[in-house]
Amino acid sequence: MDNLDVLRGMNSETIDLIATDPPFNTKRNRAGSAGFYVDKWKWGDTGILPDQWKWNEVHPIWLDQIKDQNKGLHEVIQATRTCQGEDIAAFICFLSVRLLEMHRLLKPTGNIFLHCDHTANGYIRMAMDAIFGAGNFRNEIAWLRKSEKHNLASKRFPQSHDTILYYSKNLMAGGHNVQMTEYSPEHVATHYKHSDGRGRYATYPCTNESGGNRPYEFRGITRAWRFAPEKMDSMFKADMLTQSTPTSPFRYKKYLTDARGVKVSDLWTDVTRFEKDEKTGSPDQKPLKAYKRMILAGSNEGDLVLDPFAGCATTIVAARDLGRRWVGVDRRADARFHVVCRLAGIRKKDADNIRERQNLAEWLDDQLAKYDAHYATTAPDRTDDRDTAAPYLEPVYTSHDRSVFTHKEMHGILIERFGPICWGCDFDGSIYEERGPRYLELDHVNPKSSGGHDHLDNRALLCGPCNREKSDRQTLIQLRRSTMGVSRARNHRINLENASAWCRARLAQEHVARAKT
Repeated sequence: MDNLDVLRGMNSETIDLIATDPPFNTKRNRAGSAGFYVDKWKWGDTGILPDQWKWNEVHPIWLDQIKDQNKGLHEVIQATRTCQGEDIAAFICFLSVRLLEMHRLLKPTGNIFLHCDHTANGYIRMAMDAIFGAGNFRNEIAWLRKSEKHNLASKRFPQSHDTILYYSKNLMAGGHNVQMTEYSPEHVATHYKHSDGRGRYATYPCTNESGGNRPYEFRGITRAWRFAPEKMDSMFKADMLTQSTPTSPFRYKKYLTDARGVKVSDLWTDVTRFEKDEKTGSPDQKPLKAYKRMILAGSNEGDLVLDPFAGCATTIVAARDLGRRWVGVDRRADARFHVVCRLAGIRKKDADNIRERQNLAEWLDDQLAKYDAHYATTAPDRTDDRDTAAPYLEPVYTSHDRSVFTHKEMHGILIERFGPICWGCDFDGSIYEERGPRYLELDHVNPKSSGGHDHLDNRALLCGPCNREKSDRQTLIQLRRSTMGVSRARNHRINLENASAWCRARLAQEHVARAKT
């Protein structure tokens, strides 16, 4: 079924990672609108038609909601319509209403990887900035896809890469697992030039060239050493130090077997090729290695991974292989067949024979049970105490609008809800029995110099020193990092994501109350 119905029926903040490849400009046989799409591709298709996204009567409904409650997203859609035309704007609208749901489903620590190509990646990024917040952007990854041939008559550089947009629900709360790749043979030959009985190794200076450490004598040589004397002595006894001459400074050994390799950058050129028998026949299939990298980077073992556009089940298989739980959604009637074939490792050439089974449905159910997987053709029912399954679109205000609360009212609301805590340094103002609440000053989460507004959902309580330090130059997140450090800031007593959400709800409640009167 359509993933929008499924996403709407899922409980909020239940997903750890979303890794997905939406159906756009992949030369598959589709017709779509802002509200729905139909996927006509089947296993073994040879007819290839361009995507067909059309601007129709569905859009005014969504646009009215978005215009009222997410001004930035509405402007992105209108800019796309002006610059790229209505068909691509229709796709941006189609994707945006689903991204709003994906944002709701992600846990505060959750991440999302979204695969797109050059046709609309710039507009998709603006839409994701409006939904997830530009401050929660992590990377724009260039993924090199294998290109067999290029049109020599083309008057532009060949298109050889796709884009993967990487966002967090909350950059401060969301985790990222650093990914490493092996050193190239050239790097090993030039850096790990030495060897002994333990293997190849490189050497690095034991001295501290910046002079930060006090000099001391070690084995007759006085230098500002990088390590403490006890550490130097233990390394010497373990044969981890070396000298080029008896009077030269010591250098320590780093063995190739202990090296983690090279940190993966935002240019992926090593996950291009498919493994043997990996291809399913889907014209927009991506290599399993690429999605395993996303899942390893953005989630941990046991986490729940979602792919709303499951396609040929690459995300599902990658999640299964890496010990994650998974949810996949796809519009095709034979989606279950695709997933089972991928989970069972059935090759494309054997799939057609299996499809002819008279008891195919029973066989598919048996296979899913074997993998402890479940299949449904109806949307789930939300059980998180929400009145409606419709997406919650955040109100957007400009700095020119007057606040519905006075300065004093906002100060009182925040004190009553969050207590006399400084949102910058975690200081508890309650130690000042008489001055407690008055000790804290009302300031902005995002400064007005950066476009921040005066409404309740952009307000914070700061102690005097933090308010002066923050001034009109820093965001609250930047202030926390400078006053508390990155690790302590993540565990602040005031969770900024939750506080902002509560303030938005309180603000919306006030609007409703005033409208009634």
